[in-house]
Amino acid sequence: MILFDDVYKSYPNGTNALNGVSFKIEDGEFVFVIGPSGAGKSTVIKLLMHEEVPTGGTVRVGDFDIKKMRNSKVPMLRRSMGVVFQDFRLIDNLTVFDNVAFAMRAVGCSPRTIRRRVPYVLGVVGLGHKAKNFPPELSGGEQQRVALARALVNNPHLIIADEPTGNVDPEMAREIMELLNQINQNGTTVIVVTHDNTLVNEFNKRVIHIEKGRLVGDQVGGYYAEEE
Repeated sequence: MILFDDVYKSYPNGTNALNGVSFKIEDGEFVFVIGPSGAGKSTVIKLLMHEEVPTGGTVRVGDFDIKKMRNSKVPMLRRSMGVVFQDFRLIDNLTVFDNVAFAMRAVGCSPRTIRRRVPYVLGVVGLGHKAKNFPPELSGGEQQRVALARALVNNPHLIIADEPTGNVDPEMAREIMELLNQINQNGTTVIVVTHDNTLVNEFNKRVIHIEKGRLVGDQVGGYYAEEE
């Protein structure tokens, strides 16, 4: 379970990124987080990952209290989640296989486990035949699928996707969303931060809408732009 309870976040430059935001996401939910640039969506992600801590209120991710937890516990928190970024963040001089394996080596998995798990996950995202390729040899959509495989490989309880379709064409964007939907149907909690109203409407999931640091909507289906 994820809990934001009356969360405030202010930065040293005076920016008030979140102002009393409260919501709960149950295990196994699929949630879109939407809002214009500067709304506070990135701050929500940073709080979930413990890149930032709340100025006020409570943020909980499973058993972790983000504000109170020790720094020594942060790696354990981050192992429970997989993160997909808009800019892929792949290592160009590593093969597709090794980009995905990197996440497993970082948490101390055995070579035998890596050899078995990585091909399986690459197969899930439809890139089993690209294991020996390097990221610059792939299309943007393929690179995003590698990033998704890397997020999945340690079997996390939570996937956070930050604008995962921002750098791919509409057809590939739909495929990425279908993959995330399938992952969710297997029990993984999925949070997608996006501004793509077409995909939000098409997939008809729960939508948390943030504007100017405040929660202005929380409902299943639909997108705020259609009401304006």
